[in-house]
Amino acid sequence: MLCVSLGGQPIERYLHHCGVAEVLEPVGKGDLLVTNSTQNPLIVEAVQVLERGGVAAIPTDTVYGLAARAFDRSAIGKVFDIKGRNSKSPLPLLLGSIDMMEQCIAASSDAVMLLAATFWPGPLTIVVPKSDRVSDELTGGSSTVGLRVPDHDVPRALSLSLGEPITGTSANFSGKPAFTSYYEVRVEMARELDYIFDGGVLPIRPASTVIDLSGELPQILRHGGVSQEAIESALGVEFQHGMV
Repeated sequence: MLCVSLGGQPIERYLHHCGVAEVLEPVGKGDLLVTNSTQNPLIVEAVQVLERGGVAAIPTDTVYGLAARAFDRSAIGKVFDIKGRNSKSPLPLLLGSIDMMEQCIAASSDAVMLLAATFWPGPLTIVVPKSDRVSDELTGGSSTVGLRVPDHDVPRALSLSLGEPITGTSANFSGKPAFTSYYEVRVEMARELDYIFDGGVLPIRPASTVIDLSGELPQILRHGGVSQEAIESALGVEFQHGMV
């Protein structure tokens, strides 16, 4: 399991054997901190793990997440196994850009495009009818999928490098709090993972708001980083009883 550190000090790569960290050659800072570059060696390294069907813990704009290729059914199964997640509980997806949404969505709408253009990248997950490329395993048998472009360079760069979305479920064991630091992930989950991208300690931020736009009326499934008032303002509507 490979652990990669990204921080303000020189970056070091750690290869863990039986829980003991062996320090490899240091990697300098500078350009490596421009993580939105798909040529960044740290991103390239993580992409190689995901291309082989691995599961990585990565920093996001909310908490650490478990990343796997969205269309790799075997890797999706690993994510469920690692978390101990009920197979009927869907996994959300993180996109590198708004354009990538077309890979995942069966039918778009003005509301979907408006909210995506207004709040992405950012903490708004939009639930839409899924395309045939999105497996039933990923959605827990549902005909919908939750999509988001995160406001963090690492998941966006990984997705863009792969040319497809990645899973965006939180790095934790089901029913337990999500991890917000590299140290927590390493201590609690290292033996389960193929790779850990060290983003340090993440700021405490609310989870993403989840809005379902797959039906006739919008419905907020979870309140979070984007307020109901902001969504109402963007859509030019006021939610009625039963829409929240």
